[in-house]
Amino acid sequence: MNLKFRLSLMNFLEFAVWGAYLTCMGNYLGVAGLGDKISWFYAIQGIVSIFMPTLMGIVADKYIQPQRLLGLCHLAAGGFMLGCWWLGMQAGFGQELPNKSLFIALYTISVAFFMPTIALANTTAFTILKNNGGDTVKDFPPIRVLGTVGFIVTMWFVNCAVWQDGSFSMTLADNDFKFQYTYMQFFVSGILSVALFFYCFTLPECQVVRKEKVSLIESLGLNAFKLFKSKQMALFFIFSALLGMCLQVTNGYAGPFITSFKGSADAAVASSFAANNATLLTSISQISEALCILMIPFFLKRYGIKVVMLMSMFAWVFRFGFFGVGNPAMPGVIMFILSCIVYGVAFDFFNVSGGIFVDQECEASIKASAQGLFMMMTNGIGATVGTLAAGEIVNHYCYWENGYLQGEWTTCWFIFAAFALAVGVSFALVFHPEKKK
Repeated sequence: MNLKFRLSLMNFLEFAVWGAYLTCMGNYLGVAGLGDKISWFYAIQGIVSIFMPTLMGIVADKYIQPQRLLGLCHLAAGGFMLGCWWLGMQAGFGQELPNKSLFIALYTISVAFFMPTIALANTTAFTILKNNGGDTVKDFPPIRVLGTVGFIVTMWFVNCAVWQDGSFSMTLADNDFKFQYTYMQFFVSGILSVALFFYCFTLPECQVVRKEKVSLIESLGLNAFKLFKSKQMALFFIFSALLGMCLQVTNGYAGPFITSFKGSADAAVASSFAANNATLLTSISQISEALCILMIPFFLKRYGIKVVMLMSMFAWVFRFGFFGVGNPAMPGVIMFILSCIVYGVAFDFFNVSGGIFVDQECEASIKASAQGLFMMMTNGIGATVGTLAAGEIVNHYCYWENGYLQGEWTTCWFIFAAFALAVGVSFALVFHPEKKK
């Protein structure tokens, strides 16, 4: 079998595992009696991202081949995710979980093992390509894009899949038994994780290279913190954390928000396609993300890091603002679609271009550590604080009623937009990167 195809399949499964629940989990949590804890479920991903990828990276560097460790992590993640599904099934459709603490614990352990697999999948692909004479710059991007495709495919699947009265079907019509509203989304994720565990052990070997001894500080990537001595890099990382506060807000609340219109007194709104297919609608965001990656080299070369980052920051303003003024019926649904389209700019122009900037500004000896620091500031600290803060705002203005998160959603989205705007204006005023010859 073609090596690139095998690595593409690995990436497809890697992100398909995540796409099964990431954007629709909030709908089930509301039904399960955990609606006020949605922010914590997304914050957990940020918390474990602060330390688990680093720890697993050390294990992969010294003890276990990365493709095997990738498989073992997925076995653990999938097993605990299936535990979440089992608890939901025991409670029954549309019922509150009797043991919420155990559900949260199983989910936390599952996510703790899943988050390191993103980096391990990259390490596996890079190593196998290099060992077989591949060009990582040329060959990896098409492989990685299949990951986004996998994410989208499982979003579409859980949006349409129905398990009712012991039978399976697919529909776009209104149906409360769709996987996007039930514990079955965790079943899909868990099964895919276990499948990837078996698949990883069919991949070519990536021999562990014994490296010369380094200090504990270096092995943990803490030497990258010396970058804060530079005013430019300190400002960059601070604003990375501030903008990182936006990253998980729509993943956590876009689904419950759009689905809440099913409880509208307006029949046209309640029965609209968008209100009944929130996961399918929000998948436009991932499609936009895949396309916007291709635009980054042009904009970086033409306008530089500051303008590209500003484009991302103001794209977040529109991402939240369009949600605030839209609704699922025509013509309001156009605002939702526009929000999903600008997400590609908001996410990619920040994460990808930020990673490139860090790579360009850091000396070779700390490049990997600096990338880890960038991820910790954005997906770790920033995303955790931002998600918890967003949860407090939503819980203040909204409430669960008849299975839907109702309330003053427009106020919430405008608060988020105002924050992104404040970050963007501040960044424009204080960040002045040195011009390269």
